[in-house]
Amino acid sequence: MAGDSTVLRLTGVHRAYKEGDHLLEILKGADFELRAGEMVAMVAPSGAGKSTLLHLAGLLERPDEGEVFIADTGCGTLSDAERTARRRNDIGFVYQFHHLLPEFSALENVMIPQMIRGLAKSEAETRARQLLDYLRIGPRAEHRPAELSGGEQQRVAIARAVANAPLVLLADEPTGNLDPETSGYVFEALAALARQSGLSALVATHNHALAERMDRVVTLADGQIVPFTG
Repeated sequence: MAGDSTVLRLTGVHRAYKEGDHLLEILKGADFELRAGEMVAMVAPSGAGKSTLLHLAGLLERPDEGEVFIADTGCGTLSDAERTARRRNDIGFVYQFHHLLPEFSALENVMIPQMIRGLAKSEAETRARQLLDYLRIGPRAEHRPAELSGGEQQRVAIARAVANAPLVLLADEPTGNLDPETSGYVFEALAALARQSGLSALVATHNHALAERMDRVVTLADGQIVPFTG
């Protein structure tokens, strides 16, 4: 159940890229709000700007105009170091490809972000094991990514993304590289974890069946973020 407070807000956001001699406008004064505990799906065709929106929301890019707020903090004037700290502490990312560190075990992959934040190794390990157990891959904790199935790898990536208890989870086609059955299982794991922890999530997906199970669905149309009507 979504709360009243807003954890992510985009106001009047513009973003364009130069493409040869032309300017390709992706977002044209877009507005969006994500409330505490809310799960929102973003469904749009390839090239519509889903990844651009997620990069802006995750402070990986700066908008050409407009502002991105994390909680009540406007991020436009933050230094690069401050934006990095915000990403590390307040934002979790899950991508279509898991991007796990291949030389480390599943457990270590989930521990590392916590230790970078300053948590003691023992505390990081305890939380990592709890998350992996919750996602039903605890018995695979000592395995490296290459020894895990695609669904297992993505569940480790989800555990890593939420290890620092972020305010917002941003997911870019998190089940896009998985078969339908595994996609459903991974989505259920993600949704259950979000509900359990009160996490807010914005999930870009092509999977309409999964999108419809979220609190609401939006799309991108003519550079605006609007309700998806099917």
